[in-house]
Amino acid sequence: MHVVELEGVGVRVVGKTLLDGVDWQVDYGDHWAVLGPNGAGKTTLLSLVGAVRHPSEGAVSVLGHRLGRVDVRELRRHIGLVTSSQRLIDEELMEEEGASAHTVVLTGHTGTSAPLWDRYGDAEHDRAHRLLADLGCKELAERPFRVCSQGERARVRVARALMSDPAVLLLDEPFAGLDLPAREDLISAVEHLAAIRPVLTTVTVTHHLEEVPATTTHAMLMRDARVLAAGPVADVLTSDLLSDCFGRPLQVDRIDGRWYARATRP
Repeated sequence: MHVVELEGVGVRVVGKTLLDGVDWQVDYGDHWAVLGPNGAGKTTLLSLVGAVRHPSEGAVSVLGHRLGRVDVRELRRHIGLVTSSQRLIDEELMEEEGASAHTVVLTGHTGTSAPLWDRYGDAEHDRAHRLLADLGCKELAERPFRVCSQGERARVRVARALMSDPAVLLLDEPFAGLDLPAREDLISAVEHLAAIRPVLTTVTVTHHLEEVPATTTHAMLMRDARVLAAGPVADVLTSDLLSDCFGRPLQVDRIDGRWYARATRP
């Protein structure tokens, strides 16, 4: 059984094609990076895998369950989803109660925007602390979430998404808005997760090659709602394929396991 399987998938909204003829398979323990220009279909793809939307055509199976034949509310409990625009907890609650980073992580157990204290026992509190430590931010536990930096919030979001012990973690542009130190901290945290959770599958959507973690095993390039290339990362993140994907000549280099791209000069 694949973690994710798409066969001939299309998504069309009000006459606009968001995805067209997508075939894709993700296996347990894979770490995928999905790249492409704006409007390529990356976020739409992740919304299918996250059981947030259904395809207009084709078949989507996640964790062995085909969308349209499964209770997506139950399926989502086994999927960790982090987006750069995600609101984790009501702003009013943060202001009134000064909700801590630890509290925000706890809400991942119930999948709620506000804490349900009667649902959290010692095991849940301990797990939230361990997850913050795994993400390299255990010192944030009692800090009010509202005063955490953008980079700190990004790592707290990932910890929250892991609270339900999902089989797959989806990261939709998690580095958006982060400065360089915060970006590197989050990349290091994602790489650490790959090392300590060998069965966890991850899919990271990004615009920038420099944001691809060194632990990435596979990559997909998307352009104009279609898959341009997909497969082992070394076969896909090449100068020729990246140039085709982004529509300009690019030189791609790999240094210490990380990728970098720059436009070539005439």
